[in-house]
Order: sequence, then structure tokens, then C-alpha cells
Amino acid sequence: MSESGGVLVAWRRFRANRRAMLGLYVLFALILASACAPLFTHHDPDLPDIRQAEQPPSREHWLGTDELGRDVYARLLYGGRVSLTVGLVAVSIYMAIGVVLGAVAGYYGGAVDSAIMRLTDVVMIVPFFPLALTMAAALRPSVYNTMLVIGLLGWTGVCRLVRGEFLTLRSREYVEAARAIGARDGRIIFRHILPNALGPILVAATLGVGSAILSEAGLSFLGFGVQQPTPSWGNMLAAALSLKVLLREPWIWLPPGLLIFVAVLAVNFVGEGLREALDPRLHR
Repeated sequence: MSESGGVLVAWRRFRANRRAMLGLYVLFALILASACAPLFTHHDPDLPDIRQAEQPPSREHWLGTDELGRDVYARLLYGGRVSLTVGLVAVSIYMAIGVVLGAVAGYYGGAVDSAIMRLTDVVMIVPFFPLALTMAAALRPSVYNTMLVIGLLGWTGVCRLVRGEFLTLRSREYVEAARAIGARDGRIIFRHILPNALGPILVAATLGVGSAILSEAGLSFLGFGVQQPTPSWGNMLAAALSLKVLLREPWIWLPPGLLIFVAVLAVNFVGEGLREALDPRLHR
């Protein structure tokens, strides 16, 4: 089967998965609403108005206002830009690290593999959030540092996955043929082996976006992620630390919480759909 034919078959399998398509549509809607936020609201997400503070939903403010009088609906839309971007960029960083280290470990084996795997074990031993909080505090909380912290700590699972794929693929006939004609290691890794391992890597990257969104929300909720006045779904949830807001003003914290839940669920649906579509063992 040709490469284009394989892509078409995978797309048909993915399209037949209703949950995966639902997740794809929801993700597309969230990205579109966040990217085109000025078209969906005329309110400035960062402009406080103490006279309108903590107002319940109304015609003027569809989802009410927060403790500073800022429009919650506008902050949700603009906050989606930050949360989704953090998820995508952080995953891009740790996928690059994990793929390179895993490919090198799996291809060369021996002492190189042992050294990389021991480094991976050391990073995996330390729980994510304590280490992330320490790094975020040392680097000073910001949007860019949040992306960097999540990216630098999330690569271990990808590294192990890629290493396993390379250990399986490096002894295949086409790899031996490439070695026989004098192809360099870099060409064999990136032109011959890596394209054949893209299925599991793509699934891991998709599912990783949901984890990165949750990580950003957790760091921002604790004050070590995206900082005010820049809106993100995570730091909007920090308003729930106030007992009064938690019990009497659910319009301030419930919408960002629901959007985090919906976004992560949609990403997981898409990731599971990709896994089923790209794994031929599930369709024998």
C-alpha cells in the first residue's frame, strides 16, 4: 500500500470514530473562538471596572464579571489563546527533546542507551509538580517560563516510547540496506527509521497537549504559571481560592474549569482516535 493510500485508510478509520470526530470539532471550535476573540466580544479582558465588580451574568456581561470588574467571557476567550498555546508549545519542546534522545538511545544502544536511560530515570523519579514548582519559582513565573518548565520536564515518556520503537526498527531489512550503501547514521535515523515510528509519536504528542493544558492550569492556579493580568484558564480558576467566590459566585470560576475539562477531554478523544486509526494490530 502506498503512503497516500495508508493515510487515506487511517483517515477513514479516524472519521468512523464518533468520539474522535466530536473531539476534533470541539478543539477546532475552541481554537477558532480563541484566535478570533475580538470578533466574539467587544470587552477588553484586562480592563478593570470596580463599579461592575462581581456582577452576575447579564446582557452586557454574558458570564458576569470578576472581582475587578473584568468581563469573564472576554477573559475566557483570550485566556484560551494562552492555555492552548502553552499546551502546543510545551509539547513541541518536549517532543523534540524526547524524540532526539530516544532515537539516539534506541539506535546506538550500549553505553549511550544506558546513559540516556539513567538520565530519564532520574527525571522520572522526582514527582512532576514539586520539580515544576521549584523550576518555575527559580525562573520567575511567566507565560514563556511556563512553556519552558513543562517542556523540559515532560520528555521522559516520549523518550522511552521512541527508544522502544527504534530498538524494534533498527534491525529491519531497509535499515541494513541503507547501512550497506554507506548511508550516514543521521540519515538512517531521520530518513529511514523515524518516519516508520511516527504513528505512536503522533498519538503521544496529541495526548500530551491535554496533559500540558492541565499542567499549565495547575501551575497558574498555584501562582507559579501565567501571571495576572494576562488571562489563562488556570489563573482564572485561582479566584476559587476565595470561599465567598467558591460558594456564591460560581460564574467566576466554573466557566474556566469547564473549558479545561472540555479541552482536555476533546484532546484525549482525538488522541485515542488516532491511536486506533494508526495501529494496524487493532484492525486485523
